[in-house]
Amino acid sequence: MLGRITHLFPLWALLFSLLAYWQPEPFVGLKGQIVPLLTIIMLAMGLTLRPQNFLDVVNNKKAIGLGLVLQFSVMPLAALLVSLLLGFDAELTVGMVLVGSVAGGTSSNVMCYLAKGDVALSITMTALSTLLGVLVTPLLVQLLAGKSVDVPVLDMLLSLVKIVLVPVVFGVVANVFLHSLTARIEPVLPLVSMAAIIMIIAIVVALNAGQFAAIGPIVALAVVLHNGIGIAAGYWVSRWLGFEERICRTVAFEVGLQNSGLATALAMKFFTPASAVAGTLFSVWHNLSGSLLAGFWARRPLLLAERDTGAAVKEH
Repeated sequence: MLGRITHLFPLWALLFSLLAYWQPEPFVGLKGQIVPLLTIIMLAMGLTLRPQNFLDVVNNKKAIGLGLVLQFSVMPLAALLVSLLLGFDAELTVGMVLVGSVAGGTSSNVMCYLAKGDVALSITMTALSTLLGVLVTPLLVQLLAGKSVDVPVLDMLLSLVKIVLVPVVFGVVANVFLHSLTARIEPVLPLVSMAAIIMIIAIVVALNAGQFAAIGPIVALAVVLHNGIGIAAGYWVSRWLGFEERICRTVAFEVGLQNSGLATALAMKFFTPASAVAGTLFSVWHNLSGSLLAGFWARRPLLLAERDTGAAVKEH
């Protein structure tokens, strides 16, 4: 039952977005709850992790290294290039760069599972990119968007430590010493995370309800392009480097699916509601695109995909 509810995440996100758009008042007053909600999501992720997840990096150093490099190079650069291509102003550009500069999203773990990818590798990559993002995200935003906006790097760094690092570490420690308890609540954690993300999306939609008619469609186009570039780069670079199909699918989701809830929270905290539009739309879209791709890959046997891709390579 819980699995069915969480698998319909894109539908819930879309429904609550529409509700917040047509009836923004109830959600506008919850603006101050965005950061606490994100902290809950990070804690929930931490509660599903153990130190062994981080030790798995020893067995998958090349794949994890590739994923992290693509995560913090392709995604922020693609965000900036798409913004320049579409002529975005400073507010929309910093929103896009924020989405591109944060870590991979936790929904990538679910998509990876559905697509027959390497779930252990996915969890490890998400965890490591989340921790690395505490340092890298504010620096990337400063580097790529700092020329047009005032980026409070130190404040953002401290905020990421409190919002991301502390709850994740607390969750991991609790999972080690209170595993009998965390094991019992683990089945409901995806539902808790989903509900928190949906509320964040709804709040930001409500805050931007008056602007969506003007900026929503063009930002939606940017988000679709950005997400597509990330997924394609993750998959095909992995394939060209000779990784097996399971790992290629995993890296594709890790690179293309961002922690857009974090990007939204940071945009609201340090910039403007307009800067949070990209994160909001990305939250909806990357779950839709990820679900569709996971469904396609789930029906496509790994060995068939390996054989077809190998044949295509030989033809060239």
